[in-house]
Amino acid sequence: MANIKELSQRAECLAPGHRLCGGCGASICVRQVMMGVPEDAYPVVANATGCLEVSTTIYPYNSWKVPFVHNAFANAGATLSGVEAAFKGMQRAGKIPASKKMKFVAFGGDGGTYDIGLQSLSGAMERGHDLVYVCYDNGAYMNTGIQRSSATPKGAWATTAEVGKAQLGKIQVRKDLTSIIAAHGVPYVAQSTVGHWKDLVAKAEKAFAADGPAFINVLAPCPRGWRIKSDETLQVARLAVDTKFWPLFEVENGKWTLTPVKEKNAKPLEDFLRPQGRFKHLFAPGSEALLQEMKDDIEAYWRYLEGRVEGSKDL
Repeated sequence: MANIKELSQRAECLAPGHRLCGGCGASICVRQVMMGVPEDAYPVVANATGCLEVSTTIYPYNSWKVPFVHNAFANAGATLSGVEAAFKGMQRAGKIPASKKMKFVAFGGDGGTYDIGLQSLSGAMERGHDLVYVCYDNGAYMNTGIQRSSATPKGAWATTAEVGKAQLGKIQVRKDLTSIIAAHGVPYVAQSTVGHWKDLVAKAEKAFAADGPAFINVLAPCPRGWRIKSDETLQVARLAVDTKFWPLFEVENGKWTLTPVKEKNAKPLEDFLRPQGRFKHLFAPGSEALLQEMKDDIEAYWRYLEGRVEGSKDL
């Protein structure tokens, strides 16, 4: 992986001055992922409708310095599949030099990836298109009013998963999308966070180097929806890993590798939950059983990952 000095000198693909919120995990995700594009290749970006798209392409302005395709919530995978197929077809026809290298990457939030765009993403993975799909997972439909998605964690408040006598936030466990995509048998799948730039850039480099489809699921906190301060994004993302809430792992050609949490870094789940207003009800009397249930879910998922791992490396 390139060192920090080399990375800092690379041209930016996303210009500053866009209208994403201060501390937005999506823009941090884009910057880090795009650092993984090979220097001898030219990137093309597709973006499902969502916070990232509406805040970087407000007509007549555009913050992208590379070719950019805006598509609907549901079809980022299909759109980029078509772009990639057209490029290869034009190369075969001799209309584009065979030596020209392009990398195709799609960005989508959890609403456009876990839910509305899942069929499109699954199709692109199954067909084997040479592209990278990146989900910036902020755990809800943040762009349209913080409605719950299938990525919203159990126990989290959302405007469609309220806290009251009937329920304490979302009652379901979040969907394990990373495992679902790994089950497609694609060359490369990974989980990372915007708070672990070395890990994310290294995984992005592997994704772009893969011969075929690749997928990266990136935890990207949303200060507005998570009810955290704009300067706490990276800290909260790191706490998600240190509390085992969001494990870092990758699947390379079927081989699972988990990045374990060092004992000195391990923290109780409460350290991740407490800074977030969406979980404040968990610290009120009467929520003890739900909090313990969430801890049990996390330990069960960790055991599941350990059962799939063939090797590991320290964080």
